[in-house]
Amino acid sequence: MTVLPETIVPSASFRKQVEEASGIRVSSCFQCERCTNGCPVTFAMDIPPHKLVRSVHLGLKDEVLKSDTIWVCACCQTCTTRCPNGIEIAHLMDTLRQISQREGVPPSQETVPLFHRTFLSSVRRHGRVSEAEMATLYALKSGGIGGLLKQAGLGLALLKRGKLRVLPGRLRAGKQVREIFRQSEDK
Repeated sequence: MTVLPETIVPSASFRKQVEEASGIRVSSCFQCERCTNGCPVTFAMDIPPHKLVRSVHLGLKDEVLKSDTIWVCACCQTCTTRCPNGIEIAHLMDTLRQISQREGVPPSQETVPLFHRTFLSSVRRHGRVSEAEMATLYALKSGGIGGLLKQAGLGLALLKRGKLRVLPGRLRAGKQVREIFRQSEDK
């Protein structure tokens, strides 16, 4: 008995939503796979980047927003650099995470949104990330006192080697960074 593949009926509404939110023309992807071939974290993704872009193009909203891929993307820009059509895939992944959170889709990777919030709160306060503060807050929020104690040895080793600063450095452009956050909240 032959099993036929699942029939997919393209839906343009999700693609249009993503294109409007991101400013990226998803339909310009011709599936060359250069993004996937260069991605350093495809081993942790359930949908490779080129297939995720195609899924957005087809309007497979549930599949895309519930995927691990949008949460494990490191936003390293390798995919964006390699794309012959200039599709900013890293920005697309960020947009998909935002849509997912806005629509109340639970993240497949529970601690990733917490990491993003902790990182951005540090940048908001100091104008740049304070690694010691961010790591401490993230460890506490994600694992409680046990999580903090588990990471303490690594933190001390980094401090000893001079790889971790206790206090963040001063930033001349602090006002500009605060203004960026203010403008993003207005939208």
